[in-house]
Amino acid sequence: MLTFVPSEMADPAPYRLLTSIIAPRPIAWVSTVNLQGVPNLAPFSFYNAVAGFPPTIMFSVSYRRAEPHEKHTLRNVRATGEFVCHVVDEESAESMIYTAADWPDDYNEMELANLPSVPCIDVRPPRIASAPVAMECKVTQIIPVEGATNVMVLGRVLRFHIHETLYRPELGLVDTVSMRPLTRLGGSVEYARMGELVYLPVPSIR
Repeated sequence: MLTFVPSEMADPAPYRLLTSIIAPRPIAWVSTVNLQGVPNLAPFSFYNAVAGFPPTIMFSVSYRRAEPHEKHTLRNVRATGEFVCHVVDEESAESMIYTAADWPDDYNEMELANLPSVPCIDVRPPRIASAPVAMECKVTQIIPVEGATNVMVLGRVLRFHIHETLYRPELGLVDTVSMRPLTRLGGSVEYARMGELVYLPVPSIR
């Protein structure tokens, strides 16, 4: 068994090791707007659900390493308190990667990636029309991660948008296999598709 101490590892080795261990990770494709109303779209793989009642999600934004300042997404959620989180499916992979580039603040990544958008109902940022799932969110907390260059953004889901072919009304669930979410693995180019579905009922203990 190999043992590694993060403080003794050269940067960015601890990050690379961690992201290959915590895998697969879902991808939050987050749209925001700045105070001038210009949309921004960027993917984040430090993302998950954190509460069910009320439904609350989080994603983590890191400061830029080469030139320390806030990324556009973080600046926008601080200014407006709103964002939209989309599921990235396999068909959206190339567009998602395109929006991961460091575009200037006055560029609309939705237009650059040829992603038609539609207005949201409860928040100002637009949503991607073709996304299988989109969640309109209100920011509830912005929490700096102590000792790190990351900031955690928590948002309460105000509205779910789900493609009608994916919703299973008898269960109140999305058909995750049919949704075909793309997930992040380790390194800068490794991703994964949905694998085999396994059913594991929790045993009843009386």
